Amino acid sequence: MRGLLLWVALMGSATAAAADCVRTDIDVTLRRLMGEQENLCRTYGGKVMLVVNVASHCGFTPQYEALEQIYRRYRDQGLVVLGFPSADFGGQEFEDEDRIARFCKLNFGVSFPMFGKSAVSGPGANPLFATLGARTGKMPQWNFNKYLIGRDGRVIAHYPSGVRPDDPQMQRAIQSALSNGVATTDP
Repeated sequence: MRGLLLWVALMGSATAAAADCVRTDIDVTLRRLMGEQENLCRTYGGKVMLVVNVASHCGFTPQYEALEQIYRRYRDQGLVVLGFPSADFGGQEFEDEDRIARFCKLNFGVSFPMFGKSAVSGPGANPLFATLGARTGKMPQWNFNKYLIGRDGRVIAHYPSGVRPDDPQMQRAIQSALSNGVATTDP
């Protein structure tokens, strides 16, 4: 009987968590780079997320270094950086996902989660970027576009490609979101 009550309690918690996911901008399931499908809300719900569309052959590609530094600096406080390779802008991403993974690891030590190569703009955009673009009115215009998402799963800031991840304004927004779930205004 006690086991049944524990199961009912756990199922109730899982159902409540899943219900909370439905009301967020991150209730999407996407494939990890060379991996399995993953629901962002179930995996990263309650964390502050920095969502970035990335490309291996772009003038902004050195931003990987700052993204990794930010991830390592704040991950224990609840930040996760999520990378989304795309060839939407100038075809500047490898075709092969294994090459993407190797490039990121060997050149920049990327350890933050990376997702499968996908479109991030236009009518074929993956569901996360379609939602974030609709919420902010700002779809990516180039590689290394960034969205900051609060612990509640809602987008709270947008940063275009030219804003480096270590920009002081972005750093303040991340710190604010980590401490109280509220970010500073959109640049």
